[in-house]
Amino acid sequence: MTDGYDPDFLGTPLPLPRPAQPSRELPYPRFTVLLDPARRLAAVTAVNIDGARLRELPRTGEWRLDPRIPANEQTGPAVYARNDLDRGHLVRRRDPGWGELSEARSAAEATFFYPNAAPQAAAFNQSKELWLGLEDHVLAYAETTDQRVSVFTAPILADDDPPYRGVRIPRRFWKIAAWRSGDELAAAGFVLDQSALVDTRETTLVVPPLAAFRTFQVPISDIATLTGLDLGPLLASDVLVEPGARETGWRPLDTAGDIAL
Repeated sequence: MTDGYDPDFLGTPLPLPRPAQPSRELPYPRFTVLLDPARRLAAVTAVNIDGARLRELPRTGEWRLDPRIPANEQTGPAVYARNDLDRGHLVRRRDPGWGELSEARSAAEATFFYPNAAPQAAAFNQSKELWLGLEDHVLAYAETTDQRVSVFTAPILADDDPPYRGVRIPRRFWKIAAWRSGDELAAAGFVLDQSALVDTRETTLVVPPLAAFRTFQVPISDIATLTGLDLGPLLASDVLVEPGARETGWRPLDTAGDIAL
């Protein structure tokens, strides 16, 4: 089993997005994390998903530090203890879990390394459920072709993210899903905003009880601006800017039916 994100997985070159800031490249089975050591969080994650070969696997795996890099470059267990923060998988557990059973299990368990986690508010609602299911929705849309999707996800590492226990808690996350549409590359970009759910102090965490996640489909060019990433051919493949797209700008999403693909 090849380790790391495969840029030729879709049959057309799709290079790993690159941040402007220094990062550590960490390959895992079927996915890669580019870790920002200063922020101790991922600047980019990239995973290849073969929807036709996905397996339903029991949840196995324990969160652990990656021994390849210093512990002080990772956001480890102390940040998540005794508060309302979840260890949010960036590459979802099931996404690399396809193919032969032993390979699928190893790939799924590798998603429990801390570089693949980011602090997310634990409150659960329909908008967060939608965010967690975006890959599934795109896979279903791509079903008429080869059911292959490459997905890129990370927090937006803003300079004004609030400090908490020695790290800064990201308030927004981005995701881009890419697939083949005929002979062409197609892609859709999304942002999850948890700003209303996270109000931190240096030693405490406050989660407003009635706030909500907000999920948007956004122009991929806006993700490039917000993150400083080199997104390569993803920019020209955005379904929101193709001729005939319903509209541009930030589209609030309440259900999967709101997504333009």
